[in-house]
Amino acid sequence: MGQGRILIIDDDPDITEAMTVVLENKGYEVRGAADGSEGMDRIKESRPDLIILDVMMRTRQEGFEFARELKGAGEYKDIPILMLTAVKDKTGLDFKANAGDQAWLPVEEFLDKPVKPNVLLEKVQTLLAKR
Repeated sequence: MGQGRILIIDDDPDITEAMTVVLENKGYEVRGAADGSEGMDRIKESRPDLIILDVMMRTRQEGFEFARELKGAGEYKDIPILMLTAVKDKTGLDFKANAGDQAWLPVEEFLDKPVKPNVLLEKVQTLLAKR
């Protein structure tokens, strides 16, 4: 298994590929999904140790909805979520202060896109170390 299993749920294949390269080079096993529905299928197939989740996919709030659904599901609620998004650039809203709010935004960490590889790796390592 190496460093751990990571699932990236993002509708931008270029971003998914870039993060996959960075993470696989550090020994992580990485799978991708283009939306929440595909992401849930991947989780059921091979439970990840960490989820990297985009906000805006099929809808502007799909990532938020997915996070609330996952954290409400008993058997998956302990999987940490690192939310990455360009929502701040597109809307001017900054959700970092709300990360961890179990009712509204139940994610462990929140980073703005684009994220630098070293910042991504640092957050991933921190989240996996807490497990």
